[in-house]
Amino acid sequence: QVQLVESGGGLVQAGGSLTLSCSASGSFFRINVMGWYRQAPGTQRELVADISRGGSTNYADSVKGRFTISRDNAKNTVFLQMNSLKPEDTAVYSCYADMQLRSTYNGRPYWGQGTQVTVSS
Repeated sequence: QVQLVESGGGLVQAGGSLTLSCSASGSFFRINVMGWYRQAPGTQRELVADISRGGSTNYADSVKGRFTISRDNAKNTVFLQMNSLKPEDTAVYSCYADMQLRSTYNGRPYWGQGTQVTVSS
């Protein structure tokens, strides 16, 4: 049973910082891309940032220069450091990982349960 467990959400004032983390557990061969999506009420889910196994990163324009994604492959964990937070960053943040359960299997996405980030003005 593969599981992604997130932590680090909460309430913060505008201009503040939060760090989200997401750890994968269970039986699998390899994790390829890991990343974070977010969804605010009444909006579509959007990609915030993702990172390849080799460390290549991709960010939404709205968070470039403020958020930093990183990962620890040995611990199967991805982090999202969020600085200079704005009220418009308020959303449920969900971790995902493209995982291969066996070496001969294709990768498929797995999702965490989501963590609420609320930025007050």
